[in-house]
This record gives sequence, structure tokens and C-alpha cells, in this order.
Amino acid sequence: MKKFILTEDALPRQWYNILPDLPAPLPPYLHPVTHEPLRPDDLAPLLPRTVIEQEFAQDRWIEIPEPVRDIYRMWRPTPLYRADRLEKALGTPAKIYFKYEGVSPAGSHKPNTAVPQVFYNSNEGVRRVTTETGAGQWGSALSFAGSLFGVGVTVYMVKASYHQKPYRRSLMHTWGAEVFASPSERTQAGRDVLAKDPDSPGSLGMAISEAVEDALAHDDTRFALGSAMNHVVLHQTVIGLEAQRQLEMAGDYPDVVIGCVGGGSNFAGLAFPFMADRLSGSRAATRFVAAEPAACPTLTRGVYGYDYPDTAGLGPLLPMRTVGHNFIPAPIHAGGLRFHGDAPTLCALHDKGHVEARAYQQNEVFAEAVRFARHEGFVIAPESAHALRGAVQEALAAKEAGEERTILFGLSGHGNFDLAAFDAYLAGRLEDLPLPQEQLDEALSELPATLRA
Repeated sequence: MKKFILTEDALPRQWYNILPDLPAPLPPYLHPVTHEPLRPDDLAPLLPRTVIEQEFAQDRWIEIPEPVRDIYRMWRPTPLYRADRLEKALGTPAKIYFKYEGVSPAGSHKPNTAVPQVFYNSNEGVRRVTTETGAGQWGSALSFAGSLFGVGVTVYMVKASYHQKPYRRSLMHTWGAEVFASPSERTQAGRDVLAKDPDSPGSLGMAISEAVEDALAHDDTRFALGSAMNHVVLHQTVIGLEAQRQLEMAGDYPDVVIGCVGGGSNFAGLAFPFMADRLSGSRAATRFVAAEPAACPTLTRGVYGYDYPDTAGLGPLLPMRTVGHNFIPAPIHAGGLRFHGDAPTLCALHDKGHVEARAYQQNEVFAEAVRFARHEGFVIAPESAHALRGAVQEALAAKEAGEERTILFGLSGHGNFDLAAFDAYLAGRLEDLPLPQEQLDEALSELPATLRA
């Protein structure tokens, strides 16, 4: 295995904002009640002023505050590896690189945005932030960031993952956060869901509703979102900016960039700095592949239009590809990929043909994760294993075609808290969870009337 390390001096000083480089302007967000274009001031009860400015910014480069860079230095720049043992096992002429984000204190890419979000909240006098989390990677990252800045954190964790991943809860508690299984009795949104289905496994949409309702009810509290919106995508671009420098060290450039997609921030963080080269025409042949779960197939089977980011419809209507804000995904172990919609910027690029999408079942991604562990040593998160599955497919396609191909995929986090899922796979107890079209149609039938983006 070859490892490419950057010094601290190479840590990016700016985030890359793709908004001014999109092929067409992003359709506006809409107010959840009036369906009129959303004004920045409409988000003031939810987000700190600087984050709102970043959400709508048209500057290509946004300065990273030095206090944020100082914390980034705890684990950044993260390593880039070439998976040459996996290449040999596959018998492929392709070169496979992966950017490893599992070295952060929280074990994933999520602190890249958790730290700046809490920093901006702290600067504006916010005393507590609320959030949602699926697998717990985002909740633990925000808890970590809150502990550094003395800001309280309340996490609404999707109930299925709350029970599947108890040690993620322990991590959040260790950093001082309070964690509740969602849907809960703490909010009206949660009580409404439980009244209809007391055994609801929850969804990220439900958890967002609870976190938003909680934030709106307290003047000293704001909401922090872990994916999808522009400011989150922006903060994650440190991944791709570093990867560009590391591939220069290797004397290489990717033909294919692959990332797993739940809400899209991990994929975008790796891909968008390279996407800028494609959009400018300097590297027009580079392909981008978004890997998602077949149990929540937003890009492969969803509809491109306006939808709420949460079940209760408290957040702004976003132009995105969605399977419906009332959709409840099956309780797959890749809990971070169980979101019903994707980042508007990612969806706009997918709609214009700049991003391909593939959906995978649980067993095939766990099979790849086990093969990866046995050749490269890393036990990786189920979410990351979706990107790995896409990378292996590309490597095998290169083998069949007898061509060289440089593949870069994002390894968004380690799997140290996912060993129960690996136990289930290794024992033959892990189930693939097909999504019937009638279930998808039912969820899509409840989209808001303002449909097309």
C-alpha cells in the first residue's frame, strides 16, 4: 500500500464553492409555507448569520477561519492511499486510490463541517445546537465540536440506528451531548409520528423535524445540518482539495471519482474540486459516480423536484432528487445513507448528466468491505463500502476492457462501531432489503404540489 501525506502547511486555506461554476443557476429554495423564493432572513431563526451567508454565497473561494484550521490540524490533511494489494487481487490494470477520512477524532469526514458550524454558532452567542443523525457519525462529530467550543449539543438519532449502534451513542455522551431516539415524545413532530406508528424505526427526515422544532422553540439554540445544504457541501471540499495535491504527488489524475451518497456532502466534498475541472473543460473526460443504497435510491429511482428536507415540512423546500419526505427506508446498517433527498448542487449536476448513479444491496457492499479488509487492512463503514463497491466495478470493467484507468474513491469513515453488522454478514444473517415500487409510489404521491425544480 502506497501512502501520500501532505504536511500541515498544505492544509487548504479556503473552501471551494461550486455554485458559481454550475452549468445553470441553482433553482431557488422555497419558503415551506408560502412556496415563495426563500430569503436569507427566513433562515435566521435556524442558522447563524455566517452560515446563512455561505449558503447563498456566489464567491468561488471562501476563507477558512484560522481557529477552524487550527482544529483541522488535529487530523488534517488526511492520507491518500493507493490500494495496490486490492488491485493485485482483482487482477486489474486500473489504479485505485482512496482518500481516508477515518482518522478524525469522530472517525469520519463529518467534523469537516461540524467544527465550522459550531465555531460560527459560538461566535454569535449560541449556547446550544440541535441536530439529526442516522448512523451516528454526524451526531458524534457535532458532539466533538460542541465540546471544543463549550456549546451544548442535542442529538435526535434515528431509532433504528439508536439501537443498532449503541457505541456511537456512547461516543456522543462522552463528548457531553444528550441523545434521544427519534421519533421521540419530546417534540410534537415526534409525537405525531408515534401516534400513527408506535413502532416506527424512524428516518432522517423525522429526526430533522424534531431537531428543527426543538431549535425554533429556544432563543439560545440553533440547528446544525449534517449534509445536503450548500454550506455543508462547501466545508467538505477540504477533502477533494487535499486529494488534488496528493494525486499531483503521485503524478496522477482520476478518470473516475466515486463517493457514497446519503445527503451528498461526502461525495461532493471529494468530487467537487475535480468537478470544477470537468465544468471548465480542462478535464472533461473525468467521470463521477454516486453510490447509494438500493433501500433508499434517491438518485436512481427518485423524482427531481421540490421537497421538504424533513417529514413535518418545517424546513425550506429544496430543489433535489427525492423519494419523498414521508419515505421511511428499511433499517439498513448504512444508516448515514438513509436520507430521502440529496444536495441540490449534486442533484443539479446529476440532472445535467455530470454525475452517474448506482444503487447497491447490503450484501454486495459488505462482501467488498470484507475483501478490502483482508487485502488492505482497513475495516470500513458500511456507507463507505458503497463507494468501494463502485470502485471495484470500475476496476473490473477496466480489466475486461484491457485498459488503464485511475480510480479515486472516498473512504468516508472507519467501521469500528459497525462490527455487529459485520457479524451478521459473516454469519449469513444480513438481509438484502428490496424496495417495492408501490412503496416508492406511495411516498412520491405525497410530494408538495410545487413539484418540478
